[in-house]
Amino acid sequence: MTATRVLVIEHEATCPPAHLGTWLSEAGAELEVCRPWAGDALPTSPAALTSYDGLVVLGGSMGAGDDALHHWLAPVKELIRDAVAAELPTLGICLGHQLMALALGGEVARNPRGQQVGLHAVGWLPEAETDELVSSMGPVRGVQWNNDVVTTLPDGAVSVAETGDGKLQVVRFARRAWGVQLHPEADEPVLASWAAGDRDDHLEQGIDQAALLRDIYAARDELDQAWQPMAARFVELARPAPGR
Repeated sequence: MTATRVLVIEHEATCPPAHLGTWLSEAGAELEVCRPWAGDALPTSPAALTSYDGLVVLGGSMGAGDDALHHWLAPVKELIRDAVAAELPTLGICLGHQLMALALGGEVARNPRGQQVGLHAVGWLPEAETDELVSSMGPVRGVQWNNDVVTTLPDGAVSVAETGDGKLQVVRFARRAWGVQLHPEADEPVLASWAAGDRDDHLEQGIDQAALLRDIYAARDELDQAWQPMAARFVELARPAPGR
């Protein structure tokens, strides 16, 4: 059987594939993790993408519009446009989701309600019922850890899930391209590093980090059972046709 090759874009060491990488591999994907922050070269042409069956763009602490501060962000947006045009199965996580929105003509801004952090119920919309990636997921919760949100969808994009206050959680940006504001990949070491980075802000805001992390860690089995099927479904969608 031909391997399902998935290109994974990592933006910084504290935002690795973690659980998502494990689930993709277990589902039969062969991952190539590209770390442009550490000097790895990004594919720079549509032709370069033809050796991959899927694209995953991970999260990061930088803003989706910080192209001047992080030299690879503009090329990643171009890569996303190329992947969407080629109908290459593509998944963006948090920052990756926001980069997809900007790349395709949407808008991203700081959440006026402040940081979204901790466990959140996923507010599936009717559009989720027939979505190729998430239709079988049912009621689930997920981890959110973000300051920015997608505020305007690109033309043709469809909201698939929203928070209770109407903030986007899952978007189908194109026929085979999705973004999730949540962090299905985040494991305990990753979350601990994020919490350490936000410690002063959380103290100022009165957020009890210990309780927040305790709740997330206690939900580990629930979160695995909720999000592993999405990873497996992504690999299924990306799997090469027989004989390719």
